[in-house]
Amino acid sequence: MDIRLVYMTAGSLAEARTIGRELVESGLAACVNILPGMQSIYRWDGKIEEGAEVVVIAKTTASRVPALTAKVKSLHSYDCPCVVSLKVEEGYQPFLDWIGANVSP
Repeated sequence: MDIRLVYMTAGSLAEARTIGRELVESGLAACVNILPGMQSIYRWDGKIEEGAEVVVIAKTTASRVPALTAKVKSLHSYDCPCVVSLKVEEGYQPFLDWIGANVSP
């Protein structure tokens, strides 16, 4: 099973919860972690910006990343949301199996 962690950011805790719940309810992710309180410094439209964001990490499979990304884009308030898939190379196999078993094919 090709397991992925999908790192995302959201503009608010409410938005992160909406996205997370939808991903799990629709079977696109087995689990979503929400980490509020992140501070970001970034360049947007040629200017340096700062702001509070919320980190969202979804546990899924490689085959579901495209649909997960599309779902996040449809729910997200940003024009260009951060959605990055990271391949899991190793881990506790029963946990990795649990992810695979709880993501819809």
